[in-house]
Amino acid sequence: MNVNQHTPMASPYGQPQPGYGQSGYAPLDGGYPAPYAPYNGPGSAYQPGAPPQGYSPFTSFPSKAVPANTVSDLSSPLDLGPSRGPPTSVPPPVSAPQSYNQYSHSQGDIQNGPQPMIPAPQRSAATQPYSQGAMNLSGAQLSYQQHYGPLPTVQQVTNQMTGMQITPGPPTPAGPGYAPPHSSQPPVSTTYSAAPPPSYTQAPPPVSSAPTQSPPLGGPAVSQQYYGGPPPPTQQPFSTSIPPTSQQQATYSAPQPPSSQQTFPPSSYSGSMPPPSQAPAPPVSQPQQSFPSTQPPFSSAPPPVSQPAFISGPPNLAQGSFPPRASLPPSQPGSFPPPGQPPTSTPSAQYPGSMPPQQQPPASHPSAYHSGPPPPRGQMPPTSMSQTTHLPPGPLQQPPSQPGIQGSYPAQQNGAFGQVRGPQPGYPGPYPGQPNYGAPAPSPAPPAQKRLDPDSIPSPIQVIEDDKAKCTEPFTTGIRGQAPPLVTTNFQVKDQGNASPRFIRCTAYNMPCTADMAKQSQVPLAAVIKPLATLPPDETPPYLVDHGEGGPIRCNRCKAYMCPYMQFIEGGRRFQCGFCSCVTEVPPHYFQHLDHTGKRMDCYDRPELSLGSYEFLATVDYCKNNKLPQPPAFIFLIDVSYNAVKSGMVSIVCQELKTLLDFLPRENPELDSVVRVGFVTYNKVLHFYNVKSSLAQPQMLVVSDVSDMFVPLLDGFLVNVNESRLVIESLLDQIPEMFADTRETETVFGPVIQAGLEALKAADCAGKLFVFHTSLPIAEAPGKLKNREDKKLIGTDKEKSLFQPQVSFYNTLAKECVAQGCCVDLFLFPNQYVDVATLGVVPVSTGGSVYKYTYFQAQSDQERFLNDLRRDVQKLVGFDAVMRVRTSTGIRATDFFGSFFMSNTTDVELAGLDCDKAITVEFKHDDKLSEETGALMQCAVLYTSCSGQRRLRIHNMAVNCCSQLADLYRNCETDTIINYLAKYAFRGVLNSPAKTVRDTLVNQSAQILACYRKNCASPSSAGQLILPECMKLLPVYLNCVLKSDVLLPGADVSCDDRAYLRQLISCMDVAETHVFFYPRLLPLTKLESGSLPVAVRDSEERLSKGGVYLLETGLHLFLWVGASVQQELLLSMFGTASFSQIEPSLTSLPVLDNPISQRLREIIDSFRAQRSRYMKLMVVKQEDRAELIFKHFLVEDKSASGGASYVDFLCHMHKEIRQLLS
Repeated sequence: MNVNQHTPMASPYGQPQPGYGQSGYAPLDGGYPAPYAPYNGPGSAYQPGAPPQGYSPFTSFPSKAVPANTVSDLSSPLDLGPSRGPPTSVPPPVSAPQSYNQYSHSQGDIQNGPQPMIPAPQRSAATQPYSQGAMNLSGAQLSYQQHYGPLPTVQQVTNQMTGMQITPGPPTPAGPGYAPPHSSQPPVSTTYSAAPPPSYTQAPPPVSSAPTQSPPLGGPAVSQQYYGGPPPPTQQPFSTSIPPTSQQQATYSAPQPPSSQQTFPPSSYSGSMPPPSQAPAPPVSQPQQSFPSTQPPFSSAPPPVSQPAFISGPPNLAQGSFPPRASLPPSQPGSFPPPGQPPTSTPSAQYPGSMPPQQQPPASHPSAYHSGPPPPRGQMPPTSMSQTTHLPPGPLQQPPSQPGIQGSYPAQQNGAFGQVRGPQPGYPGPYPGQPNYGAPAPSPAPPAQKRLDPDSIPSPIQVIEDDKAKCTEPFTTGIRGQAPPLVTTNFQVKDQGNASPRFIRCTAYNMPCTADMAKQSQVPLAAVIKPLATLPPDETPPYLVDHGEGGPIRCNRCKAYMCPYMQFIEGGRRFQCGFCSCVTEVPPHYFQHLDHTGKRMDCYDRPELSLGSYEFLATVDYCKNNKLPQPPAFIFLIDVSYNAVKSGMVSIVCQELKTLLDFLPRENPELDSVVRVGFVTYNKVLHFYNVKSSLAQPQMLVVSDVSDMFVPLLDGFLVNVNESRLVIESLLDQIPEMFADTRETETVFGPVIQAGLEALKAADCAGKLFVFHTSLPIAEAPGKLKNREDKKLIGTDKEKSLFQPQVSFYNTLAKECVAQGCCVDLFLFPNQYVDVATLGVVPVSTGGSVYKYTYFQAQSDQERFLNDLRRDVQKLVGFDAVMRVRTSTGIRATDFFGSFFMSNTTDVELAGLDCDKAITVEFKHDDKLSEETGALMQCAVLYTSCSGQRRLRIHNMAVNCCSQLADLYRNCETDTIINYLAKYAFRGVLNSPAKTVRDTLVNQSAQILACYRKNCASPSSAGQLILPECMKLLPVYLNCVLKSDVLLPGADVSCDDRAYLRQLISCMDVAETHVFFYPRLLPLTKLESGSLPVAVRDSEERLSKGGVYLLETGLHLFLWVGASVQQELLLSMFGTASFSQIEPSLTSLPVLDNPISQRLREIIDSFRAQRSRYMKLMVVKQEDRAELIFKHFLVEDKSASGGASYVDFLCHMHKEIRQLLS
C-alpha cells in the first residue's frame, strides 16, 4: 500500500485484540491529528507574519515548504572573503532591518542600493588562508600553517590603494567581497540616497567572467544567498518584489587560494587588498568574536543599527526585512547591545555565528541575504528548490568588474553578502567625511591579509537554533519522505506508519531514481538504524503482537513481514507485497473485510497495519535448533593481577556487584530478573567459583592449564541471585582479601573469554561476559600478545597495521562467541599499551562494548566507572540477534557498519544487541526506482529478550524517490551523512593510510557540493562557494571528522586511544556522532531555570575572560573558567570568591544551596542522562595546563596536530570544488 495514500489516522485504536502483549493499547486522544505541515529540514525557521506573495506555507510534501527568504534551503552562498585584514577592523554589528541609515555605508559591503567598492579589511586570521598548489589537505603535517610570500610593504599597499578612485559616480559591478546582483530589484521603500560609493578602477577582469542573463519568464527562480560571491549580474531589475518561490541558495565566496604566482592576475584580483598569498598578521585577541565579551564587542562608536548588514541601500521591506526574533540579545530587538555591553547568550544577534553579527538574519525570518527576487535560473523549474547558502566573493572569487558598463547594474539586493568591514587602519573611512565606524584608531602598520570573518560562514549553532524554533508540534511519521527535526532538537514523535527517527534516520529522504543519478551526486544513500533505542517516557514503546502458532504473516517470496505497505486485494483474501509485488494468500484466521477505500476494517486496531515499529512474538521456528531459548546468563570475569588489586579496581567491582545484582535487566519491573550469574577471577590462571545456594561458603576451583580451557563445574556456577545471595555476598567480600598480597603481574586474556563461552555452552544459553582487565596479556597462553606500539609508523603506509589485530586467534574466537550468543563487554584499566585494536576484536564482533579508564585512580575515576558499569548491567539487551534489512525493488542494502559479525552478505549477527547500539546500512541501486512508489525498507531483528522470549522487532521506513538532483539536495540530513562518512573513514584506516582516507573524504564531499553547484545552483561567479541549504554545515562537520584523533592524531594520542575511538564510533547513533565531532559549548554566565543557554560556536574567539563555559563531547565534560569571572559567580558555583583558589583538578562541583549551583548541577546531570557513557567533569582554569586538552575540542580552530580551522578548510573545499568544476 502506498504510504502517500495513507490517510492520517482518523480512528483511534480500538479495543486491544487478544494476543497483544501490552496493556494500554488504548485510544490515543481520540486518534491521530492530521499530519503536520511538512518539516523543512535544518533550514531557517518560518517567517512569522504573513507569507510573501507567491509562497504557500504548506506545499505538497516532496518540495519542502520553505519560507520565502529564509537563510537558505537549497543553497547558501558563502563569500570566502577577500584577502585578510587586521583583527581590529571589525565593524559594529547590525542586527535587523530598521530604517535606512546613511552610516550603514561606512561598512561598504552588501547593500540594496549600488555597491560601494571599497575593499575594507577583514579580521586577521587566527588561521592562515589556504594557498592553492601548496595545499595538501590531508597530509600529516598540513600545510595550512605556513605563510606564503612576504607581507606587502606599506609602499605596495599604498600603490594598490591609489588604483582606487573615490568618485561620486555609480559603483562598478563588483568589488572584492561584493557580489554583483543575480537579479535584483530596486528597493521598494526609499530611493538610494547615501553618499555614493567609490568606484573601483583597477585592471578589470574580462567581461566574460560573469554571465548576464535576463530572468526567466516563468517567475522568479532560485533565490540564492551569497556569502559574498558575486551573483551574476542581470540586465533588468524586476520591477516588483516577488518572493523567491524556488530554490534559495546560500552562497559563500571563499577567498580564492592564490595560484602559484604570488600576485593575482588582473582578472582575478583587483582593489586594494594585498594578494591573498600573504600570511595574515597574527591575531590580536579579537574581542569581536569573544562571546560574551567583557569589552565592547566592536570598537568605539555605537553600531549603526540600521538594517540587515549586507544592505547598503534602503532595505527592501517587502522581502528583505524581518521581524525581530526571540533569541536576539535583550538590548532591543533587532539591534546589537551598545558598546560595552557584551551580547548575552547568542553568539551573535541572529544567525548565531554563521555570518558576522551584522550579517546575521534572525533565525526565524527570511534571511537578509535575500532582499530581492531570486536570480534567474535556466536549468530548473522555478518552483523546484528552496534556499541555498552562498558566501561573498573574496579572493576566492574575483568578481567580474566589467569594463565599459560601470554602474549599469541594478541595485544589489539579492542577498549577496560579504563581511561588513571597517576601513583599513591608516586609511580614511569609506566615505570622505563620514565617521569611520568599527575601525580602531589608525595605525601605520601595513594591512595584513584579510581573513574571512568566521561570522560570515554557516554556523552550526544557528542551524540548530533555527530547527528548535521551527519544531513546535509533534513529528508525525505518516508523510513519506519527510525529514525529521535535527538530533539536537527535542521533539515528540507520533508513529503513523513509518519508524520514528529515534529508530531510523536516513541520509536522504528523497532517493535518486537511478544509479547514474546517485553516482553523479555522490550523496551516500544510507540509514542509521538503532533497533532497540530507548524512547522518552511520553512515547509508546513498540506493541508486541502475538499471531499464535502460525507466527507472523509474511510475503511468500521475499519474506517481508506484514506492514502498512502491504496492499490487500480481492476483498481482503490476498495481499500484494510492497517490497517485491508478489501476491500472497491471507490465512483464514487473519482475514478481514475491506472498507470502501480498500483498507482493512481492523487497520487501526493492528499495529502491524498502521504503525512503523512493532514487535511479533516469534514461534519455535525462529529459535535455534527449533527449541525455545533458556533465559540468558551474566558472567563476571575479574582480573586479580597486581595492577588490578593495587589500583583499587578489584575491591570497587566486588563492592558494587553486591548491590548491582539486584538490578539485572528485566521486562517487568515488578518481577525478579531471570538472568543467572557466575563469577571467575584470573591472572595467569583462572579461578571458578561454586556459589550454589546450598553451600555455606563459596568454593574456588583453579584451572591452570590455560591452553585447553574447560569449565570445571556445571552445577553451582550459574545461579539465581536471590537463591544464592548469601554465598555470592560472601564471595564478593573474600575476593579482594584473597588477592590483596598478590605479586602476579602477568595476565591471560584469550582463555578468559573461552572460559565464559564454554560455561554458556554447557548451560545451553546465551549471555554476556563482563571482563575487567588491566594489562597486555603476555603470559604464555592462546591469544598471547606483544607490545607493538610504534609511533614511527604514523603517517606511513604501515600505519594501518596499528588498527589491525596482531593475531587471528581473536577473530576465530569472536565467531564462536557469536554462534553461541555470547556477547562480551570489556572494561579496561590500562597504565600502558594494552593493544585495544586486538583486545577489542571480540567485544566489537559480538555487539559488545569497550570501556577504557586509562591510569585508573579509585578516587577520581570511580564515579565514572561505576556509573558505566551500572548502566551496562541494567540496560535492556537482546541476545542471539540476527538483523536483516529488506528493501523494495530497485535498491538493496550492500554494506553495514557497526559492532556485529557477518557470515554472509545479508545477515547482521549480534551475540548481543543493546539499546545504545546503532548500525549504519548503505544502499545501492540494482534497478530503477519510481517516483510514485518511493523506496521502502524494512529492518527486522530477531532476538531473545532478557526474559528469555524470542521476538521479532520490525521497523519500516518509506522515503520518496526523485528524478531531479535538486529534490535530492533539498531533503538530505547532514548529521546522518557525517555519521556514515565517519564510519566509512574509520573502517578505511584498517586498509589504507590515514592520509589516503582523509583525501577520499575531502574528494567525495567536494564532489557532492560540486554536483550541486553545477546542476542545481543558479549560475554565478566561480568565486562563490554555493552550498545546498541542508548541507551548508557539511564542510564544518567534515573538517571535524578529518581532524579527529583517529585520522589526524596529535603527538600525545596513543595508538590505543585511536583504536578505542575507532571502535566506539563504529556503533554510535547520529546524536552521539554529532556531539562527538562538534561538541556543545554553553555559556553559563546567565543561568535561568527551565531553559538552557544558547550554545556558542566551538572556537577560542568565542570565550570571554569573564565567562564560565560548559563543553560536552559525549565522552567528556569540561567546565572552563575565565580568569576574570565575577566573584559572585565563583562563589555561587565553587564556594570560593577567588579564581586562584579553585582547585585545578576538580572533578565534581560542590553542592551549594543557591539557584546557580543547583541549576548548573541540573544541567550537568541532564547532559549525562542523555549519553550512553558517563561523562567525567573536568574543571579547566584559563591559562592552566589542562586548557590544552580543552582547546583540542574547540573544533573550529586549528588543531595542534595540524588540522585546519573551519575558515581555512572552507577555503580549501572551495578550491577543491572549483577544480572539479573546471
